[in-house]
Amino acid sequence: MPKAGIIFNDLKPVACRVAEELRDKLTSLGWTVAMATGIGGILGYSQPDRPICHTPIANLVPPGFDEETQFAIVLGGDGTVLSAFRQIAPCGIPLLTVNTGHMGFLTEVYLNQLSQAIEPLLVGNYEIEERAMLTVQLLRDDIVLWEALCLNEMVLHREPLTSMCHFEIEIGKHAPVDIAADGVIISTPTGSTAYSLSAGGPVVTPGVPVLQLVPICPHSLASRALVFADSEPVTIFPANPNRLVMVVDGNGGCYVLPDDRVRVQRSPYVARFIRLRSPEFFHVLREKLGWGLPHVAKPASVELP
Repeated sequence: MPKAGIIFNDLKPVACRVAEELRDKLTSLGWTVAMATGIGGILGYSQPDRPICHTPIANLVPPGFDEETQFAIVLGGDGTVLSAFRQIAPCGIPLLTVNTGHMGFLTEVYLNQLSQAIEPLLVGNYEIEERAMLTVQLLRDDIVLWEALCLNEMVLHREPLTSMCHFEIEIGKHAPVDIAADGVIISTPTGSTAYSLSAGGPVVTPGVPVLQLVPICPHSLASRALVFADSEPVTIFPANPNRLVMVVDGNGGCYVLPDDRVRVQRSPYVARFIRLRSPEFFHVLREKLGWGLPHVAKPASVELP
């Protein structure tokens, strides 16, 4: 009996309703269906007196989701998509992303297109696009206190009401660099259209094997975004006396103390997106962000009487 999965945002009534309808339909067609909510991939926040507050990456897989699951369908917005991949990427399950949110930059189809998407999905008439993910770890005395799987970006920044920070950053075997800024972002190509873009980083097409380092409000004209090979791990040392805050995929994170360090590297797991048509990244940029729209000429000048 074939097996599928459904992950949904249980805070949205429409996602809950559609998840139940979809489960009943697949079951009537002879499929075994595993269900989970997106809450299972939500990252916790650690505290200075309680630094270990996380579930190891491989332990986030929901019950019933395994290598026999042919595909999963996620119902929600971009946050639910990010959460779903944190849960199922270790199993290699491909994911059809259905937008029940707002922008839905990471989603493949809108909710009103789901019924048309089911038929090609069940017969395997689709492509799979793989996106790189990151493993993010907080270390103290060589002990991993917190870790997370990341599809978009890791952000390390100062707390409110504190001064600008210094970050000593090692990329691979290159000499360390010092960056003075409000924070730094390490981004995947997928995350290049998220926080990294807002901070002035370039857009990177998904298939390019690179990462980005983007300073947030740097205190130097020499501190610009850097693109480097994703085969090189990154280690960040806080070079200031105040604690910092680390956030992964805009979702959860932990405090980083002066003697801690953050290690970021490409994950062995990938996000596998189901594409019902050939991926067209520039079309998504145009539709969601207005990139490359035709130039509109200014109206002809009119002479006043």
